Amino acid sequence: MTQAALIIGASGDIGGAIARRLAKAGWSLYLHYNHHEAPVTALVAELAAAYPRQDFIPLAYDLTDSAHVTALAGQLFSVDAVVFAAGMTYYHLFTATTEPELTALMRVHLVTPMLLLTHLQEKLARSGVGRIVFIGSVYGGSGSAMEVAYSTVKGAQSAFVRAYAKEVASLGITVNVVAPGAVDTKMNQMFDAIALAAVQDAIPAARLATPPDVSYYVAMLLQKEAAYLTGQTLYVSGGWLA
Repeated sequence: MTQAALIIGASGDIGGAIARRLAKAGWSLYLHYNHHEAPVTALVAELAAAYPRQDFIPLAYDLTDSAHVTALAGQLFSVDAVVFAAGMTYYHLFTATTEPELTALMRVHLVTPMLLLTHLQEKLARSGVGRIVFIGSVYGGSGSAMEVAYSTVKGAQSAFVRAYAKEVASLGITVNVVAPGAVDTKMNQMFDAIALAAVQDAIPAARLATPPDVSYYVAMLLQKEAAYLTGQTLYVSGGWLA
């Protein structure tokens, strides 16, 4: 029977790379998006043409809305894995941070994912090989000036994973974080070429990560053979800030 994974944030570069790798491995996918419907529509068409025996279902939801999570979970028939790849940040001094910004970051990265998992735990446990992966950040461990609130919620993801993994291990569910360093995505295009070059110079691997670099480790954690690794944060950073 084909396994099914929910990818939250499938419209992003990392989410799209994860979807392509999992589809190639035989997974059917629920592909979540919020504002960016077009990339997911194109992704569904691409994957359906390449893998006609699998299902690829687009799913729209605003992660800043934590009031309708039950309805979201109700749209999912069978779920063997959940990957939380949605991300957002604000780049400025912490003293300039507003309450709406803090609320949005908390809901997108923590509150809505946590609430969703309360509804999906039973479905994830059915196969005995349920998998949960958060796409975190190296800043969740090291912290970053100008992204204090973002660093905080990413660190909180790792704290949640450490605790929740202990509750669900006996159900065959693993819970982990894949925490990239600097990745060549649209999200980092807010920085100019000089700033990106300075970051690259500081990375021992001498390059930014690519979305497929990140997707490799997500796919690894979703394998049946990865059952003994849980509660961990894997830093995929090329040695940067390690």
